[in-house]
Parts: sequence; structure tokens; C-alpha cells
Amino acid sequence: MGAPTLDDMLTARPTLSAARAADDVAAAAVDAANDVARAGAEHTGDTTRFGTPGRAFSRNHPFYLGFVGAFGVLIAYGLWQVLGALSQVITLLVVSLFLALGLEPLVQWLEKRGLPRPAAIGTVFAAVILLVGGFISAIVPIIVGQATDLAGQVPASIESVQQQRWFIDLDSRFDVVSRLTNEIEARATSGETVTALFGGVFGAGAAVLSGFFSTFTVLVLTLYFLASLRGTRAAAYRLVPRSRRRRVELLGDEISKRIGGYVIGQITIATINAVASYVVLLVVGVPYSLVLAVTVGIFGLIPLVGATIGAVIVVVVALFGSVTDAAIMAIYYIAYQQLENYVIAPRIMQRAVAVPGAVAIVAALAGGSLLGILGALIAIPLAAGVLLVVQEVLMPRQERT
Repeated sequence: MGAPTLDDMLTARPTLSAARAADDVAAAAVDAANDVARAGAEHTGDTTRFGTPGRAFSRNHPFYLGFVGAFGVLIAYGLWQVLGALSQVITLLVVSLFLALGLEPLVQWLEKRGLPRPAAIGTVFAAVILLVGGFISAIVPIIVGQATDLAGQVPASIESVQQQRWFIDLDSRFDVVSRLTNEIEARATSGETVTALFGGVFGAGAAVLSGFFSTFTVLVLTLYFLASLRGTRAAAYRLVPRSRRRRVELLGDEISKRIGGYVIGQITIATINAVASYVVLLVVGVPYSLVLAVTVGIFGLIPLVGATIGAVIVVVVALFGSVTDAAIMAIYYIAYQQLENYVIAPRIMQRAVAVPGAVAIVAALAGGSLLGILGALIAIPLAAGVLLVVQEVLMPRQERT
């Protein structure tokens, strides 16, 4: 090829100018990007002395996912440990809340009669304190005296049982007395009996102090929840979107009403059981009738199995006196539980909670397995609330689709 002519050089000059212009534009873009990066670094407090920061760490990187997942597991485990440490406090809170919901219908009844809400709350709470105080002052000394006598009569009662024919036949077949004697002697030799005795004494004292503290705490929290229940409920409803707030208010009020009705109904059923047991124990002549009746009433608060547990305790204590008394009490409790299950409980609970029998049994068993006695107590009203939501929300929605 020959040397470029003047025409070729004139033709190539625009091309060179365009390339030089493109390079200038690219250099300006790089400078602008560096300025932006420098300004961002200065804004975030980073220095550009050692260069521009690189790209952010990818959230899809396996290391990032693993670290965040492990950190989340640790946080969840820590929260679980905190909940375990606060289990007693949570229990007191739940009991106080349920008592407040149970007393709320009485407060509303007084409000409908023209009494202001603060005065109605004060009246109801004063009545509760008077009832609890009167019960403690009138019943507890008698219960303590009878319980002490019952504990002192245990050796004589055991000896009386050993002299009965049915126990003699049982001992001749299975050698019960010698086995129990050898076990007691072995524990006494190893020092376990003394340790258990002192541990039981101190444990009983601690249990009494804890019981008084828990009772006082429940009373204070119940008063607080009862006074702030309406405001707390209104604040909770405001978290719901306005378009659905009215419906949520109606459902929430109905659930609260059912829970309160259940609490009052369960207390009423347990009280009837305790009073009837006391009368029958007096008629039959079983000793320590007041202690046994109060025990039956306390266990009667536990749904499904509480009345049966109380009946078994009464029958066992009556067995120390005579087989006839034990048989009479067993027959009475079998008949009474049929009356309670098919007459008393349905009439009292029909306006409080409408829960099918199978659902009530499953709910009580599940609640007892998760939270013990407290879970069994709150499971049935919670199941009633869930059924209400299913009937009023889920089923109509399924019908529309």
C-alpha cells in the first residue's frame, strides 16, 4: 500500500476526533463515578484513602445464610430459656387475667344497674377480698387442726387397715408388710429418711410463703387487669384495620364473655361439689369432713379429671375408717358425677361455652400436656374461642369461595 493522500487524512480526521471525544466522555464518567463513591463513603463515615469500597456482601451467599440461621437459632433458644425462667410469672399473669375476665360480667351487671365503673370494680373486688378473707379466717384454722389430727392418726389408721381381713389376705399373697418394712429400714440406714424429712419441712415452709405471695400477687394483678380491661381491649382493637375493626370487636367481646362465663361456671360447679360432699361426709360420719370437702372443691376446678381425683382421695381416707364408709362414698361419687355431667354442668355452662364433648376432652388433654393444670383450666374456653372464629370467619369464607 502507498502513503496516505491528503484526501485520506481529511477523511480520517472526523473519525479520530470522535474516538477522542468518546474517550473523554468515558474518562468523565469514571471521574463522576469516583466522585459519587467518594461522596457516599464520606457520607457513611468511610474513608477513600485506601480506595473505593467494594460491593456489599451477597445475602444469598451460603456463609451469610448459615451465619444468620445459626444466630436466629441462638436467639430462639435464648427466648425459650427466658420463657422457662419466667414460667411462674407467666402463670400468675394468666390466672389473674382469667379471674379478671371472670369478674367482668359482675362489673358489667353493676354498671347496668347505674353504678359507675370504678365503683362497680371496687364493689366486686371488695366482695372478693371479703370472701377470700372470710374463708381463710373461718376455714383455715379448722383445716389446719383437722389436717394435723389426720396426720397424727395415720399410724393408727395403718394399723387398723392391717387388721382387716382383706388386707390380711393381700399380705399373705404378696408379702406387702415385709417389703414395705425392708424398704423403710433401708432408707433409714442410708440417711435418706432424715434428709427427706428435713427437706420436706423446709419445702413445706417455702411452699406456704410462696402460696401467700402468689395469692397476693394474683389479687393485685386481677385488680389491675379489671381496672384496665376496657382500655386494653380498645387499644388492642385499634391495631386492626378500620374496615375489619367492628367485626373483630364483636368476636373479641364474645370470646371474652365466654371465657368469663366459663370461669364463673367452673367455680360454681366446684362449689356445689364441695358443699354436697361436705353434707354427705357428715351424714356418713367420715372424719375430717371439712378438709376433704375443701380438697374436693379445689380439685373440682380442674376440668374432666378434677372431680374424679377428689373423689378418689375421699374414698381412700374413708377406707381407713371402714370398708362400708368407703363403699358408700364411692357409690355417692359415681352417682353425683353422672348428675353433674348430665344435669348441673350443662345447665350452668350452656350459656358460657358451647364446646362439643370430644373437643373439650382433646383440648383439656392437650392443654394439660403443654402447661399442666393451668393448661387444662384455660384449654376449654380457648377452644370455645377458636370454634367461634371457625364458625363465624372460616366457614362463611369457605361458603363464598
